[in-house]
Amino acid sequence: MRAQPGRRRRRPGRSWILVAAALAVCGLGGLAGARVPPARPAAPSAPATRPPTAAPAVGLTAPAPPPPAEVTYPEEGHRSYTIAPGDGPVIGPGGELYRYQVAVETDIANLDVAAFAALVERTYGDPRGWTAGGRWRFQRVGPGEPTDFVLYLVTPATRDVLCQDGYDRYTSCRKNSKVVLNVARWVHGVPQYAAAPSAYQQYMINHETGHRIGFGHELCPGAGQVAPVMQQQTLGLHGCTPNAWPYPDGAAQPSHPDAYHGPSGAY
Repeated sequence: MRAQPGRRRRRPGRSWILVAAALAVCGLGGLAGARVPPARPAAPSAPATRPPTAAPAVGLTAPAPPPPAEVTYPEEGHRSYTIAPGDGPVIGPGGELYRYQVAVETDIANLDVAAFAALVERTYGDPRGWTAGGRWRFQRVGPGEPTDFVLYLVTPATRDVLCQDGYDRYTSCRKNSKVVLNVARWVHGVPQYAAAPSAYQQYMINHETGHRIGFGHELCPGAGQVAPVMQQQTLGLHGCTPNAWPYPDGAAQPSHPDAYHGPSGAY
């Protein structure tokens, strides 16, 4: 009996191999040919900048404070007064105590009464002032307080009323317990003190207060010498040099305990 030939294992057809190869090639080709979007170029970074600096101000300066208003006054006031506040310290190391008030005629405009009173106080307490010798002290007191004198700043005509010495309207004076300063001289001074108007104001205070504590008028002791504070320097220097102080060299010394004086006399 002829043996039956065994079944032959069918090999994959060549066509299938070609199809598979084609598919593989297509797959690879698809991967190779896929369009990848190009990377965007990086945005250019902004250049580094410094923080803005303020431009320097050109031609700008702090405004200057306005000048103080000019002190004005009529020729004749109404003889009513503003009394400066008191209860100030006692000025001076020792000696007789004088309590005083400061009174400013109300017709005088643009004058700071408190500042005026403070200037009087500083003048009394200056190392060249009347307190320097240890013989007198001063204390400013307020309205209604007992006083040894009142220091007035008044209009020219009121000066004549308080001084009771006839028509003058130019100088200042002392009458009893009134130390009277003429605002015309306070504001305008005198020619011999033209270079130092504030020194002349202190001279006015010291000279008229000197009368109140007991001194009369004095004369220039000689050409080129310092004028005594009790000299009538408002009327001229008569060869002396200006001086606003009773102790022009400073506080009293053991070798010179008294204030600086000249010969008695008036011009």
